[in-house]
Amino acid sequence: LSESGKKNPDFLDVEGVGSVVRAINSPSEEKQDSSSLKLDSDVAEEYTQLKPYAGMPKEVLLLYSSQARYRIPREIMFWLTVACTLALVALTITVIALSPRCLSWWQVSPVYQIYPRSFRDSDGDGVGDIKGIQEQLDHFEYLNIKSVWISPFYRSPMKDFGYDVEDFLAIDPLFGTMKDFEELLAEMHNKGLKLIMDFIPNHTSDQHRWFNLSRMRDPHYEDYYVWTDCNETGPRPNNWVTVFGNSSWTYDEVRGQCYLHQFLKEQPDLNLRNPQVRQEMIDIIHFWLGKGVDGFRMDSVKFILEAAHLRDEPQVDPNKSPESVTSEWDLHHDYTTSQLGLHDLLRDWRAEMDIYSREPGKYRFMVTQSYDYHEVDKTMMYYGTSLVKESDFPFNFYLMDLPQNTSGLWVQHLVHLWMANMPKGQWPNWLVGSHDKPRIASIAGQNYIRVINMLLLTLPGTPTTYYGEEIGMENINSASRDPQRSPMQWSGNMNGDFNNKTNVTWLPVHPDYKSVNVEVQKKDEGSVLAQYRFLNTLRQSELPLHRGWFCYIHADANVFSYLRELDGLDQAFLMVLNFGKESAITDLSSFPELPDQLKVLMSTNHVNNGKVLQKSHILTEAGEGLVIQYSTHTRFNPNHTKQCYVSEKACYVGAMDILYKC
Repeated sequence: LSESGKKNPDFLDVEGVGSVVRAINSPSEEKQDSSSLKLDSDVAEEYTQLKPYAGMPKEVLLLYSSQARYRIPREIMFWLTVACTLALVALTITVIALSPRCLSWWQVSPVYQIYPRSFRDSDGDGVGDIKGIQEQLDHFEYLNIKSVWISPFYRSPMKDFGYDVEDFLAIDPLFGTMKDFEELLAEMHNKGLKLIMDFIPNHTSDQHRWFNLSRMRDPHYEDYYVWTDCNETGPRPNNWVTVFGNSSWTYDEVRGQCYLHQFLKEQPDLNLRNPQVRQEMIDIIHFWLGKGVDGFRMDSVKFILEAAHLRDEPQVDPNKSPESVTSEWDLHHDYTTSQLGLHDLLRDWRAEMDIYSREPGKYRFMVTQSYDYHEVDKTMMYYGTSLVKESDFPFNFYLMDLPQNTSGLWVQHLVHLWMANMPKGQWPNWLVGSHDKPRIASIAGQNYIRVINMLLLTLPGTPTTYYGEEIGMENINSASRDPQRSPMQWSGNMNGDFNNKTNVTWLPVHPDYKSVNVEVQKKDEGSVLAQYRFLNTLRQSELPLHRGWFCYIHADANVFSYLRELDGLDQAFLMVLNFGKESAITDLSSFPELPDQLKVLMSTNHVNNGKVLQKSHILTEAGEGLVIQYSTHTRFNPNHTKQCYVSEKACYVGAMDILYKC
């Protein structure tokens, strides 16, 4: 061994080597046969090496791994790895906890309403249909629209164009088949589109099987509708009137009683105080959600319950003779709208929809429709409470009153009416047209459709676009309630390409279809369509516009101005919209938060795009709107809290490119 030590003088100083030497010189080793002694001699020879080497046996590896110079660095690396892992986990948890929730699909995109009779006719019968909708899905991709609401396509006698439902579980043959619907839905989902359909819980058609069985007093269906005693020639049970005028009661000679209808006499009201009827509604919801529908617009919800006592409603003018009460405006509707129990029903339906929302990416959307006019507090109740949810939002119809007063102050009033009354943390929405109201381009004027679209697409919340508003379609001349339902104008070809197979359309195509259509406007960068598309893309790509602060800046007889900003982000947007009848100069020099020079990102008069303006002298023509993008390190909202709103506050961290709750 001493000879071995001479080979490597440092061997005897190596930690733990004594045990190896002792093992080699132990008595038990001496008793081994000669071959074993030779092997041990070879191992001892290896142990004389000073450093570890490649291919060393386990015994040598264990010898060196226990030395301090190898053990301590290894332990340091282990604990550093543990610490880094824990830090990453803590950081991940913190980011998740502080991050605001992602916006859902119904918040990111405008909702586009299709009136199916008028969108696209695929078979040449003059009426739009489901296959026609499928043929035009690329239109939504072009506009960057993700949410499509289709008005009723249930089987129906069409006394109210589909709102008189004969069968809630069937497609009317006029529009196609259930297979057509399923193919449309599948194709929409393939393209990343969501389908919202109408749900009509207040009434059915008088041709519905339920009503026929109820009038025959079938034991199961006898109380499916609201019946009361009366006779054919005598006075009606009370003074209630329909939304279309005249009595809400019609005598049925088969049953010998009167039934309630708050709309047409062909639309008898369901008795939603009957648990069996409520279950029927839930079954309908399950049927369509089971097929993959992404949401419902709940129609005419304020009418779905009536007071059971059936008393006369108070007259607006007490001195008016009861016999002359024939209009809905003659009465205070204390017993026929917004009754106790209404919101319980909506919460129940919301709960059923939430069952289908549990799958990631499959949230089911619910919007309620209720015209409450000046009683905005009633509309806000459809949001639900902080504890129990109802609709994601109730439709906001107040901007439909824009044409009543062409001024910036009036527009600010209508916007503020919603923002000031909306419950904290809720999501606003805006629309200016529907199948029941005249087209905004007709009543406000073609010169204002661009600035109105700019308003809708830059306000906070979700805008709703009625088909054709993206190209500025107007009413046709019609004495019916349908002038705003004329066929969609796709091109300058026959029938506007609504029906390119026959020269038949259920309503006339507007005479301006050769110049006002999708095809021609795609080629014009200054068109209504091009500007709509630009604004919608901007809205979805810029954080301040789709989830930032909304702050009033200025309003006068012509101009309404507001800004959108996000805490922590230097980029912000200023909107200056002229709704007046003349040009105006807006002076914003009193706001130090705005830079002195402002560059126009987009004007509805596209020749003004890119212009640099002084904030003390912002010129707009009548009907012109400006989107101004600017950079600033000074936020507006902290010093103007009463002028600013945000649904969910978030701040931006540029270094990490993330949002967090602040």
